[in-house]
Amino acid sequence: MKTPGICGNSDPLLSFLKNIIDRSKFLNLLLLGLMSTRKKIIELVKKHYDEEFPVEKFIPGKTDVPISGRTFDHKDIESLIDSSLDFWLTEGRFTDAFEKEFSKFLNIKHTVPVNSGSSANLLAFSSLTSPKLKDRAIKKGDEVITIATGFPTTVNPIIQNGCIPVFIDCEMGTYNINVDYLEDALSPKTKAVMIAHTLGNPFDLERVMDFCKDNELFLIEDSCDALGSKYDNKYTGTFGDAGTFSFYPAHHITMGEGGAVVTNNPVMNKLLESFRDWGRDCWCAPGESDTCNRRYDWQLGNLPYGFDHKYIFSQIGYNFKLTDLQASVGLSQLEKLDSFIDKRKNNWQHLYDGLKHLEEFFILPIKDDRSDPSWFGFPITVKQDAPFSRPELINHLDERKINSRFLFAGNLLWQPAYQNVEHREVGSLSNSNTVALSTFWLGVFPGLSKEMIDYMIETIHEFVKTKTK
Repeated sequence: MKTPGICGNSDPLLSFLKNIIDRSKFLNLLLLGLMSTRKKIIELVKKHYDEEFPVEKFIPGKTDVPISGRTFDHKDIESLIDSSLDFWLTEGRFTDAFEKEFSKFLNIKHTVPVNSGSSANLLAFSSLTSPKLKDRAIKKGDEVITIATGFPTTVNPIIQNGCIPVFIDCEMGTYNINVDYLEDALSPKTKAVMIAHTLGNPFDLERVMDFCKDNELFLIEDSCDALGSKYDNKYTGTFGDAGTFSFYPAHHITMGEGGAVVTNNPVMNKLLESFRDWGRDCWCAPGESDTCNRRYDWQLGNLPYGFDHKYIFSQIGYNFKLTDLQASVGLSQLEKLDSFIDKRKNNWQHLYDGLKHLEEFFILPIKDDRSDPSWFGFPITVKQDAPFSRPELINHLDERKINSRFLFAGNLLWQPAYQNVEHREVGSLSNSNTVALSTFWLGVFPGLSKEMIDYMIETIHEFVKTKTK
């Protein structure tokens, strides 16, 4: 038997509500009909995002605690879809907007987007080999000061351009270059310094900048892991002749793949754009012609007068261009960058506060008082006299689904690829050896919740307790 007013239609209130709902549906359909096809498509993205990427509850020991990853929302997908509907698959309006907004964020004059952070490093270094720099140009056989601990693509451009890397050890705790050895590394062949801000922790920029200025050396700041880090209240990547950034999913913002080189120097900017765009002399954007208003009014090299400027090549360049699809995601991600940076700092501090009582067993990260890092990760070194080893601790973390990573390549000179590379070593590389044997890092990226950080801290405390009974 039906209960009147509940299952039937006799209740006036229910009828009234039903009419409102039906009317609301009708209005939504009407509005959707009035929208352009583009807007209709984009309107559906939020629904897709909610269905495809639901928030999952964290279950300690069962849910993976990732080391890094993409942090995104429906707006990033909407921007990507918007770009895809243009079907402009090379640089376009989103790339132009990204250049402008990224430069604005860093307070830098020029941003040159590229297809990866590794390409950014190769582009920045290669541009310094241009004959247009005359006597200052880096040539084959010149020396470049760098660090033995880090990621390969900070050092590879030196080797790829026929130059000699001069390796300096790192400091324990900061894992940055030991600036006390800079003068010892200097030689008549030294032309540049190329080093990274390790895991987002700024190196001693005052000492490095003074050293470069005093000796007329180029400085390339690899800031791929340090977007948003500051030194003396100025963003890293904006101090040297060029700064490089990566937008791989693990980094502070993501385009999937992507990167950028930044500079305040207009001559450097022109070289960067030329080397990125096949080495051509022309500065026309894709799809444009005769920006210089003298397309057929040039005579360069041994070419005849009037040769098309769009096909004059003044550098031995590459094709490292970004696509508008990538830039559209990066542009949307930039709107969230400040919140990403804050979350990284908070996660790092939470980890530090939770582990500082274990300094008897670990070297915890150290930063310069003048710096404000936008942390990429939380480095930990197991001390030599600890009653356990790095492999034991990492295995314990793995069993509890907590991801970790070594500090990139450890000592690069131990890696197979560098066994026969011509180089110089300055002083002992003992700290780099220690990093290779005993250092690892944990994630602090915005996708980690407070519950995940608490679980990481509890798991490490639990492990130490079992080893110190």
